[in-house]
Amino acid sequence: MKESDKNIEQLIEKMMAEDKLQSPSIDFTSKIMAEVHLLEEKKLKVYKPLISKPIWILMGLALIALVIYVSLFTASQNNLEIGKQYADQVASLFSGIHFSKNILYAILIVPIMILLQVGILKNYFDKKYQL
Repeated sequence: MKESDKNIEQLIEKMMAEDKLQSPSIDFTSKIMAEVHLLEEKKLKVYKPLISKPIWILMGLALIALVIYVSLFTASQNNLEIGKQYADQVASLFSGIHFSKNILYAILIVPIMILLQVGILKNYFDKKYQL
């Protein structure tokens, strides 16, 4: 076994002596760096809002149309009577529940804080993904 290992080592040394040492071209580094910059540009994420502007416009128009329809084309007396009946039923369901002042303050403050955080995070991500 040792003799075959010596033969293999001699063969490798012979092959290494025959081959010349290869060196990269002069602009090898600049070519590699150009490729790296191209890969980095491809990885950049473009910010896309979850709801696009045309959808926001469509939703706004639908809301305006709904308000106009309700205000112009519904019989106001019937709706008030039906609404009063439902309001009385809902009030009777929740008449036994009493909240402390702390709970009421929390119910009022938490949505305000959530809206504030959403605004701050939106500005943060707008600045982060701005090109």
